[in-house]
Order: sequence, then C-alpha cells, then structure tokens
Amino acid sequence: MPELSLVVPCFNESEVIDAFHATLTGVLERSGVEFEICYVDDGSDDGTRAALRRIAAADPRARYTAFSRNFGKESAMLAGLRMAAGDAVVVMDADLQHPPALVPRMVELYRGGHDQVVARRDRAGDGVIRTALSQLYYRLVRRCAEVEIADGEGDFRLLSRRAVDALLALPESNRFSKGLFSWIGFDTVGFPYENVQRAAGRSKWGGRRLVNYGIDGLLSFNSRPLRLAVHTGLWLFVSALAYALWIVVNVVTDGVETPGYATLIAVIVGLSGVQIATLGIVGEYVGRIYHETKRRPHYVVRETGGGPEEGASARRPVAPRLGEKRW
Repeated sequence: MPELSLVVPCFNESEVIDAFHATLTGVLERSGVEFEICYVDDGSDDGTRAALRRIAAADPRARYTAFSRNFGKESAMLAGLRMAAGDAVVVMDADLQHPPALVPRMVELYRGGHDQVVARRDRAGDGVIRTALSQLYYRLVRRCAEVEIADGEGDFRLLSRRAVDALLALPESNRFSKGLFSWIGFDTVGFPYENVQRAAGRSKWGGRRLVNYGIDGLLSFNSRPLRLAVHTGLWLFVSALAYALWIVVNVVTDGVETPGYATLIAVIVGLSGVQIATLGIVGEYVGRIYHETKRRPHYVVRETGGGPEEGASARRPVAPRLGEKRW
C-alpha cells in the first residue's frame, strides 16, 4: 500500500488537468514519498473523462472513477476517500489553486504525529465584498454551529488513515465536509498559504452555489434556527398581548377609536413574513429528514480505470457502483 493517496475531484477541468498531473507528480517524485492519485470525474461534459482515461493509461500511479452525472463535490470527495488506499490521504482540487508544492510539508507534519493537516488560504484577491461576507458567515457559523470551522479552511488537507475511516463511517447523505472534518476531531495542525488564482478555466462556484453551500453548512450542524423560530414566535405572542392590553387600556380611558390602517397592515405583513420564514426553516429540516430516509447511494459510477486491480476495494467495501464500466 502507498504511504500517500491524493484524492482529486474534477468537474470540467480538461484545460488544466494535464498540467496539474505533471506538476503534482513532479513534486511528489522529488519528495521521495510513495503515492497514488485518485481522480474522480463528477460528471464532466467536456474532455475531462477522456483526459483522465489517458492519464491513467500512461501512469500506473493514477486511477480514476467517473460518475454517470454531476452529483456534486461532496459525493466526489466521498468516492475518492473510498478509493484511497494510502496510510494518509490528501484532498485537493485540480485547478492548481491548491498548490501541489505544499503537499510535502503536509506529509512532514503528518509524520510528526498529526491526524489532520490543514492548509488555510488567505483572502488575497477575493475582493472587499466577498471577503467581508465570508468573514461574516464564518463568525455566524462559529456562533451557531456545533463544530468549529475557521475562515480559510477548506477541503485542502491531509487526513490520517484513522481520520479517513472515521469519515467513511458517518452514514449521512447530506454531507458538509468542512463540518465533518471538524466533528471527527483528532490532532489537527494548520498553516497558512497565499491565495492562488486558477491556472485555467472558470470557477464552478458561482454566487448561488456558494449561498446554497453556506446554508448547508448552517443547517448540517445546527438546530438553532428551529429554536430561534420558537423564540421569535414567543416574542411576537408577548408583543401582541402587550399591544392588546394597550388597546384595552386606551379604550377604557379615552373611549373607542378607529384603529390605524397603517399599523394593522404593518402587523399583518410582519407576522406573515415571520410565519413564512419559520415554515421555510422547518421545511429545510423536514426535507433533509426525507432525503436521509430514502437511503439512495451518494453517486452512480459510469466507469473506473487505471492502477492495480486490487486497489482500495481490497481494503474496504465501497458504495454501489451502478452501471460501472471498466477500462
């Protein structure tokens, strides 16, 4: 078994995947560590799958799994962790924003006894608005969530074998890896690195996907929105009761008056908004429960290829590989 496995999720990375593979293998060969690279094609619609097939045919240290469609990065990382056979596993992106030159340093810290080694990027080049929103979001997460997630910590990290096994033992379908990495614990060390721009292609994380991912992070390790809805309801009830008492006192002392139209509309609109928001919060949790009860596989495999035949499948069971084709 290799000492190090590298898990690389890919989605429409045909412009950069060859450069990434050459850079990564060059760095690791100079470091002297025995390694394998586990690529996961998350249903790309460009030439990524063909490029991975070519890379795996030329380099016996590379293996790949291709999904039948786009299942999302969380599923791709899970598939890669299931593929990995190494004593330690590094998860990184294929766009070279996670510098391969940092991997030897991560291995060195892992050999020093750490189960998780996290590379934390700075915010250089992100823009003022995006940086401010990101910092605000992480402050909110740290205040509300049941796990500690630091700003700048992403998927670029090294995990020991026991940390990987702990992650694979978690059964949930709605996976938020940043939270799961923190939840499993173990000895963790981190170091900062300078933000790097993509080598080619376009980012797959637009504004809407970032918002949805942020909502997943808040709800996956947090039941406080439900409690907040209860507190809001109680506060509105007390406010309405106080307002009703004020009206009664006003009628007794000053006689009957015609209620203000603007006040009535404001109260109706405000209460309606709170009710709709509360129903939305409850609906999010109910929808997640419904999704978990269906127990569908996280992904469907189209094909796999490369590397020795035994690979990680001899080490641990994998998810159902419906429709798999071997190359």
